[in-house]
Amino acid sequence: MSVLVLVLAVSAACCLGFGFVLQQNAAQRAPLNDFLSFRLLVDLMKVPRWLGGIALMVAGMGLGAAALGQGELSLVEPLLATNLLFALALSRRQTRQSLGRQGWAGLLLLAGGVTAFIVAGEPQGGAATADPTRQWLIIGAMTGLALLLTTHAKRSRLSSGPVLLALAAGLLYGVQDALTRVSGEKFSQGGFAELMTGWQPYAVLALGVTGLLLVQSAFETASLRKSLPALTAAQPLAGIICGVGFLGDRLRTDAVALSWEAGGLLAVVAGIILLGLHPCMPTGAARPARVGQLQPQTQ
Repeated sequence: MSVLVLVLAVSAACCLGFGFVLQQNAAQRAPLNDFLSFRLLVDLMKVPRWLGGIALMVAGMGLGAAALGQGELSLVEPLLATNLLFALALSRRQTRQSLGRQGWAGLLLLAGGVTAFIVAGEPQGGAATADPTRQWLIIGAMTGLALLLTTHAKRSRLSSGPVLLALAAGLLYGVQDALTRVSGEKFSQGGFAELMTGWQPYAVLALGVTGLLLVQSAFETASLRKSLPALTAAQPLAGIICGVGFLGDRLRTDAVALSWEAGGLLAVVAGIILLGLHPCMPTGAARPARVGQLQPQTQ
């Protein structure tokens, strides 16, 4: 594994983790009438803390795109999942909670799972599939499942809704990462003109805006404990499926390697859940009394 890819991906995870915490601090004070409405984004643009979180998120996405330009999606995605460690670090500073057994167990499972998957799988690049049917089937399945989850989230916005929205956003972000890599390859081959003639950069933008709305709606209606683990777990899984499915990423497929890869991914998901449910994660705040008005920041 390239040291440059490691530095870029972990730096991206750091920016994303810090950004998610700041965004949720602001979004949890938004009026519930803005749920799944672009008014939510308009209202949040007036909150400095949210803008700071978005700036960190954009920086993280830029660093992630740079990492994808240097390494395989199946390698970068598990590293990006460590954003939860940085989110936990900032939340822990805000709440002054100790890690405890749960925190250390989650940390070890997440870090160990990422290491096991990368070492056992030995992700390598290859030629992207020339079969457009496979590509559209995978992208269609991911986006279709995200749409289904969002539809069910509308009916249960204050119960399972935030988890479903976070899962949907994670699936879209995984597809976005795959198309970001394709866009980077187009740019390196033919420059800006080649990039803008393809549909991929426009899809990246559309997926990014849609995912942002889903994430902020999830942050608005629930604490990070409920939303961030689902988001963090879904994105790398979707990204790895896209990487292996149509981008030409290759993983070792012998029985021993596959067992370690599966065990590593399970450990990652378990670690994400333990860290996401840690007591130091923000639990939410009171709702605004007036529709359309955000409560002032107190943190």
